[in-house]
Amino acid sequence: MLTLDQIRAFVAVAEELHFGRAADRLRMTQPPLSRHIQKLERMVGVTLLDRDNRRVVLTDAGRAFLEDARRMLSLVDTAGDRARRIASGAAGTVRLGFTAVSAISMLGALLRRLAEQLPDIDVILHERVTAGQVDGLLRGELDLGLARPPFDIASLDSRVVFREPLCVMVPVGHPLAGLDRALAPDDFDGLPVISYNPVQSRYFHELTVRFLTNAHPRIEQQVHQILTAALLVAAGRGVALAPASARSLGIDGIVFCDLVRGGGDPLDGDDGAKGEPVELHVIWNRESTNPALWRVLDLLPDLQIGR
Repeated sequence: MLTLDQIRAFVAVAEELHFGRAADRLRMTQPPLSRHIQKLERMVGVTLLDRDNRRVVLTDAGRAFLEDARRMLSLVDTAGDRARRIASGAAGTVRLGFTAVSAISMLGALLRRLAEQLPDIDVILHERVTAGQVDGLLRGELDLGLARPPFDIASLDSRVVFREPLCVMVPVGHPLAGLDRALAPDDFDGLPVISYNPVQSRYFHELTVRFLTNAHPRIEQQVHQILTAALLVAAGRGVALAPASARSLGIDGIVFCDLVRGGGDPLDGDDGAKGEPVELHVIWNRESTNPALWRVLDLLPDLQIGR
């Protein structure tokens, strides 16, 4: 079996082309140095160095082996440092789940910050709805998620990293689009509304129901994703509530209108008065053993919360 001592001995002799200078470089005497070279050549099965009393010359096989030997020593020298960086979280991999709209509001800022502050952490992206992210965290398929509450799982932790108003998407030419004011729940009486699935999209379903509690709209469809709701609105199938960041989806045929109190419920106290009822959380499994996750979480308080 090749040893690191043999590899280092060969590289020293190959670079110095002199056993005495190579021995001095390695702080050893010439006899054990010669034995290292002999054992290495027996192990490899070819002559790597032609030597006599006057000179040392690399064979063709020796020149080829020298390239590989240098790479091996370089790998050994960096392997320990890399292991230490991974153990401290300065390097490694984080598997990040996100929803389509969270990508608009948060993902870009997070990825830029990671590239600047933790360039040796690789981020693998997984687009999943919130329920899929929760499942991925519990299964160990994800390390971190950008998702919507609630998270009713004891082993998961979460933190709010972004807040924004709720607004409404209406088709171009719709009567609501012509009102020069924020829309109130009464404005939706009798109108077809595209809502969200109460299981797969629980958060936006509850926000829609809460805002329209005292109105009497017609629920035409229940969808899983905001993008789907936007496409149906553009097709004239109804109106739909959505986070303000959905304005950046850039879908033709839609007008975005503000809601009174930003779509917040006045009974929610400060949050409702603030007019930013839509929350985006980072979620993670508190039992995670990935050191890189904790380094990423340390960056999050510096990210902008709010508009």
